Amino acid sequence: MHWILGIALTVAVFVILKQWGALTAEKKKAAAWKVALVVGGALLVFMVLTGRVHVLTAGVAALIPLLRKLPALLRFMPLARRMTGQNGRAAGGQGSDADSTGQATSSEGAMSLNEACDTLGVKPDARRDEVIAAHRRLIQKLHPDRGGNDYLAAKINEAKSVLLKHCSPVE
Repeated sequence: MHWILGIALTVAVFVILKQWGALTAEKKKAAAWKVALVVGGALLVFMVLTGRVHVLTAGVAALIPLLRKLPALLRFMPLARRMTGQNGRAAGGQGSDADSTGQATSSEGAMSLNEACDTLGVKPDARRDEVIAAHRRLIQKLHPDRGGNDYLAAKINEAKSVLLKHCSPVE
């Protein structure tokens, strides 16, 4: 019986090595990562089932491959801070003021008047109702519930608030 398993294992290794040789360098690298992740995952499951590793430790170990995505996720940290209100403002609630050219004077990355105009597609001297109409038109297209994303919706809302502070009222 053992010699049948040995022959089957030999044939399997032969087939795998033959297919491996036909792969390009890029596909070999991708295949190696997939094999390593599958073998590692199977090993973790085996160790949890046999009681050698605690389930929480295995869960942490399973998250390690996701660390490759960490730099991409860190791009969204300023937006997350802004949405939760942890943007480093002083206790007095002093926001950034814009100077006479419309540029933000604070280093926290507030939107300038010109950037807000470009975002909503209006002129700097636009009336309040024009700003609201431009905001409504864009947010209907780019809202997260309609296939847009949170980042664009936040930018559009920020542009509206910047422009409403600087625009003239409805005549």
